[in-house]
Amino acid sequence: MGTHEEMDLITGETPRGGEVDQGALHPRLGRRFARRVEPQEARRQAELLAKYFRGLTDVTRLRILDLLIREGELNVSELVERLDQPQGRVSSHLACLRDCGYVSARREGKFVYYRVADQRVPLLLALAKDMLADHAEAIIACTRM
Repeated sequence: MGTHEEMDLITGETPRGGEVDQGALHPRLGRRFARRVEPQEARRQAELLAKYFRGLTDVTRLRILDLLIREGELNVSELVERLDQPQGRVSSHLACLRDCGYVSARREGKFVYYRVADQRVPLLLALAKDMLADHAEAIIACTRM
């Protein structure tokens, strides 16, 4: 174990006992460190992370994020037009993205404008695209997803 303070990546708490995660990346120090995670806590964290990533499992939601990253802030009508999707469907996807912290909204008169909520969202998607480029053939051929 390192000499720096160990912490849970999701809750920010210092766990005691349990399994050791050898591949964790410290959120502030940017280096890998070992941390102890209770088996039940590890499962809860994995379930929460899976739920968070489910926010990205829909093509329309990924297209919304791509538009907001490329074009900046857009209102619902602009997104409906660019996506060629019904307003209700776009609004539903925006609500999901907002609840997961991917986008934020502001009201201006009768319009609601959406933007990427966190500067790490474009980095997360860029990393995914880079990894996809390395594994595209296997992913295309995969019949398990």
